[in-house]
Amino acid sequence: MDFNTFLFKLSKHPIKVIAPTIDFESYVPIDLSKDNKALEKLNTSCSLSWTTYINNFLKKRHKLIAFGGYLEPRSIYSRSAYFNTKNMLEERHIHLGVDLWCAAETPVLAAFDGVIHSFKNNTNHGDYGPTIILKHCINSITFYTLYGHLSKPSIKTLHKNMQITKGQVIGYLGCSDVNGDYAPHLHFQIIKNIADFEGDYPGVSSQNNLAFYRANCPDPNLVLKLY
Repeated sequence: MDFNTFLFKLSKHPIKVIAPTIDFESYVPIDLSKDNKALEKLNTSCSLSWTTYINNFLKKRHKLIAFGGYLEPRSIYSRSAYFNTKNMLEERHIHLGVDLWCAAETPVLAAFDGVIHSFKNNTNHGDYGPTIILKHCINSITFYTLYGHLSKPSIKTLHKNMQITKGQVIGYLGCSDVNGDYAPHLHFQIIKNIADFEGDYPGVSSQNNLAFYRANCPDPNLVLKLY
């Protein structure tokens, strides 16, 4: 069984990684790609502009959580030197996780039973901010899930190898002051082989490296089952 099939078969039902009391009917897909013409008038360097855009998007649709972004090419990363390079093929702008956009302090849930692999406050402009990585071993297969853009208190009391159960609240969404300067959201990513990374893993790929990261970071919707 390949890894993608393994992930898909882990659950027949959608797995929640955020907001335990919010029903899936209150979720709506959102396009934040560079091809979205509605973003051309948005000041993408300003987290307040992004927050206003996301909030208005949700309000108009009478929804509470906007989701999407796997392998989405985005222009927002051009604002940050952390992602930029003069070589277009090396510039990191292709998103490797699924984002779930909603209010700051929304609870974040573990996708599966596991342990704390690592955690860190990634403070580069445009980075994850406080981040938790869980290690899972299911049916003798080991893999990892990453939860980025959390609040600072989310990582204060953690320790490596702490036992975590599926659906347990492991943290809360951070505001733009701590989450890398974004509108509040969860970056959820699945990682097959984490190598030597601790509390961090690339969440955005360049075109040159996309084949590797696409294989190592499969579509989180295999377990979220949102679309």
